[in-house]
Amino acid sequence: MKNVAYAGGSMHLYAQRTHWGAIEIRMVCALLPHKKPAAAKPIEFADVEEGDYVEPALVLAHDTAQQMIDELWRAGLRPTEGAGSAGQLASTERHLEDMRQIAFLKLGMHSEKK
Repeated sequence: MKNVAYAGGSMHLYAQRTHWGAIEIRMVCALLPHKKPAAAKPIEFADVEEGDYVEPALVLAHDTAQQMIDELWRAGLRPTEGAGSAGQLASTERHLEDMRQIAFLKLGMHSEKK
């Protein structure tokens, strides 16, 4: 099955942090009702020459890729720069509060803290 993540089934991904800090990812495809579920095997590496075309190691449908991101988040992984929605929102909220205080100070008003 070249470049096909699954045929008529649904992919389930599971990410788990080990006690030594690595992340284990398991993939199970629930195929058509008359077949047993199938589990992904470990990725194998093969020697290549410079300039060779390299096939993708993994092709995921958009919803499966989103499931992988969600599972990695659940396992404790976060974007390196903290530029995700949570980190960026907190930074924006602090900046907005600073701007409010400056505006109230310039206007001779007192800001009320929540």
